[in-house]
Amino acid sequence: MLLAFDWTQLAQQTVIGLSAGGLWALLALALVLIYRSTGVVNFAQGEMAMFSTFIAWSLIHHGLSYWQAFFLTLAISFAGGVALERVVIRPVERAPVLTVVIVTLGLFFLVDGAARWFWSSETRTLPNAFSTRPITVAGVAFSIQDLGNIAVSLGVVALLFALFQFTKLGLALRATASNPDESRLVGIRVSWMLALGWGLAAAMGAVSGMLTAPALASFDQNLMQPVLLYAFAGAVLGGISSPFGAVVGALLLGVFVNLIGTYVDWIGTDLRLPVALAVILGVLLVRPAGLFGRASARRV
Repeated sequence: MLLAFDWTQLAQQTVIGLSAGGLWALLALALVLIYRSTGVVNFAQGEMAMFSTFIAWSLIHHGLSYWQAFFLTLAISFAGGVALERVVIRPVERAPVLTVVIVTLGLFFLVDGAARWFWSSETRTLPNAFSTRPITVAGVAFSIQDLGNIAVSLGVVALLFALFQFTKLGLALRATASNPDESRLVGIRVSWMLALGWGLAAAMGAVSGMLTAPALASFDQNLMQPVLLYAFAGAVLGGISSPFGAVVGALLLGVFVNLIGTYVDWIGTDLRLPVALAVILGVLLVRPAGLFGRASARRV
């Protein structure tokens, strides 16, 4: 006799997976923005997001509401990302790829150390952006927090899509990422476009961090390290060179990891990160360009 499948639980876990995947998608998109312009993965992206989250905590601690701190932190993070590109990345932008990779690793330790120096290593809490009470849709109970996280994540992605598709600034950013040399010939200030890309990436990381922290009982400077791995796995799955692929890949990974952790007992919550790492390995072995990426052609 077949047991009845619990479709209610499936719907709930799918939404929870989309909520987590949406937060990973923002960081994955930030990774792709930097990768398309520099050709390297910014290993400091998670630490930059963590630092922004601590800035938001400080602003709230000094009396601002969550959403006031949210938007002010976005502005600070954007400015910080631009400043990092100007001061740290620009001097090595024409250096070999390995040099830039080492610089981003140095940034990882620099930002992590600065956060521990400013705020110490004790844990902190961030208030919830949305209510934690459930709402019922078609007989299925969903958390308002999960639905809110999905809405904010997709809203940020939609705004970024509109920027790139319908504005001159977005066209300049896309041209710089695709062909910086020809962009210079038509008058685009490529170095400043790269700086703006770093600013946008830092702002998206800040959103991911500020929505991730309230879901935890407490957080410290290790807040975004697992999120960065999930985001990287999602970007690899969708295509590290494809912004659309990074978003879709992170959402798919969020649902997959949550469902397999729910329905496979021996995985549970403890082995979800190794599942994401296995996805990276599998994609690199089977389809290195990802689901939506394009394989690079090499002339023999």
